[in-house]
Amino acid sequence: MAVENGFFKEVLKNLENANRHLNLPVAIYERLCTPRRSLIVSVPVQMDNGTVSFFTGYRVQYDFARGPAKGGIRYHPKVNLDEITALAALMTWKCGVVDLPFGGAKGGVACDPTIMSRDEIKRLTRRYTYEIGIIIGPESDIPAPDVYTDEQVMAWMMDTYSMMKGHSVPGVVTGKPVSIGGSQGRNKATSSGLVATVKEALSHLGLKIEGLSVTVLGFGKVGYNAAKILSDAGAKIIGVADSKGAIYNPQGLDIDKVASHKKQMDSVQGYSGADNLTIDELISIESDVLIPAALEGQIHTGNAGKIKTKIVAEGANNPLTIEANDILIDKGVFIVPDILANAGGVVVSYFEWVQDLQRFFWNEAEVDLRLNAIMKKAFAEVLSISKEKKIDMRTAAMVLGVKRVADAIEVRGLYP
Repeated sequence: MAVENGFFKEVLKNLENANRHLNLPVAIYERLCTPRRSLIVSVPVQMDNGTVSFFTGYRVQYDFARGPAKGGIRYHPKVNLDEITALAALMTWKCGVVDLPFGGAKGGVACDPTIMSRDEIKRLTRRYTYEIGIIIGPESDIPAPDVYTDEQVMAWMMDTYSMMKGHSVPGVVTGKPVSIGGSQGRNKATSSGLVATVKEALSHLGLKIEGLSVTVLGFGKVGYNAAKILSDAGAKIIGVADSKGAIYNPQGLDIDKVASHKKQMDSVQGYSGADNLTIDELISIESDVLIPAALEGQIHTGNAGKIKTKIVAEGANNPLTIEANDILIDKGVFIVPDILANAGGVVVSYFEWVQDLQRFFWNEAEVDLRLNAIMKKAFAEVLSISKEKKIDMRTAAMVLGVKRVADAIEVRGLYP
């Protein structure tokens, strides 16, 4: 059994909450509490100065009942087995919520890519891919980008795996450049799916997107694209934050100019068209929608009580602690949980995988149309369960995702 310190323990608590409404057979419930396979690897890398550094890498495959495992790769100093196991479990339920033929997985390397050169990251990626190559593949486990990894990292992974096999295998990873089998629309897929669920939440609550005030915590790929899409649709982005601080303008921010400023200064702070705030100060500003789009646990008991918003749409994985989730529900906040809100990335990863296997590719309009249809359907199904069982959206999403995985386990049976 995987370690249960912190993050994974919270994931298991959410599973336990869902099971109160599912009453799964004991054997199936216990099966869902345990990852199928956890691989820890040593990753030796020759650094630019000629020395060899050893990094620890992980790949956890949580479940295969519905199909090959699917999940991102992150490079971050705090990567550990507990975190990767928790994220693999969340991917399992997420794929169930949006009804994809995948199980869940996650991987990562404990490193600090911000102080590594491009060549060091390339050598790290190739060696890590070689080490986990024994368990990944287009029919078994398909990695994708995550924190501090991007389409270039996926290209190196795909190339390394292909060299190991002796022929090109584009379907081994998703989130690749379009030139080697990537999908149109993949770069903004998580954000596009997030905005689709926000629009459904607005419709449910009788609100309109025009003039909507939005605060975004985290201004990386997901946060930026979500802010850009919402701004283009008529919403007013009044505040954004990154790891170094926050900015605020009640009249709205020019998202492209903020992004340009961040690229130059490595922070959103100091942007001339806004006031500098701390992240906690921004969290306490009233808005219609709050999008936490950074790392897990950024909203907790210390700041949840300060939040004044109607909707929280989780762009990050597990950005609310269990206690923070309960505080916001008591305040009447409508929460679109991570396993629904940020599932757009894995949906378009599924599209990319399908296109790679068929060697037949779609244009961006087709991708967007199919993505929106899946996200709307999933939102409607979760909302229906929430109303029927009189439970919050997070528990309803867990009920839907876990039930689909449990049904697959039950119908397949136990081998031998």
